[in-house]
Amino acid sequence: MEVKYNSEGLIPAIIQDAETKTVLMLGYMNAEALSQTLDTEKVTFFSRSKQRLWMKGEDSGNILNLVDIKNDCDSDTLLIKVNPQGPTCHKGTDTCWKEINTQEFGFISELENIIKDRKDNATEDNSYVASLFKKGINKIAQKVGEEAIEVVIEAKDNDDDLFLNESADLLFHYLILLQAKGYKLSNIVDVLKSRH
Repeated sequence: MEVKYNSEGLIPAIIQDAETKTVLMLGYMNAEALSQTLDTEKVTFFSRSKQRLWMKGEDSGNILNLVDIKNDCDSDTLLIKVNPQGPTCHKGTDTCWKEINTQEFGFISELENIIKDRKDNATEDNSYVASLFKKGINKIAQKVGEEAIEVVIEAKDNDDDLFLNESADLLFHYLILLQAKGYKLSNIVDVLKSRH
């Protein structure tokens, strides 16, 4: 791997959780730190304040297990994907930007948050979702069953638009059912990972 170090012999290393894709921190490496990281598969930096090599987690135990290293298009910045063991920031937070390092699913996660808000802040007639929660788990489960049947029916036909719309309805109602049971999509992903 070609690496272009700066005038101080360092290269910035962006640390990203390999699973959640959350950026955890930024550190700097010299050639020795990069070599040690590759050899041990534990991320090691060059500490500019201590002026020595520093393996992340050497004191706290919150190490960064190496998954992958990529070099950017100019070979002057590294992207290091890791499996973190505990919080990454020395101040005890998941990231150095005080973000929680959780699995996100883009718009699906946003939709889950909207559903949770409608559940938690339900008022009379304020939304379809709130009305489903008011009717209880049996009605929600029934809606999932109805939507599943409609997906099966549309899968056997040739109308892609109807199939996609019914699939969206099924997923939407399934997310409501998960919330009603106190779960999120990430819980289902965990089960699938355990089977992999």
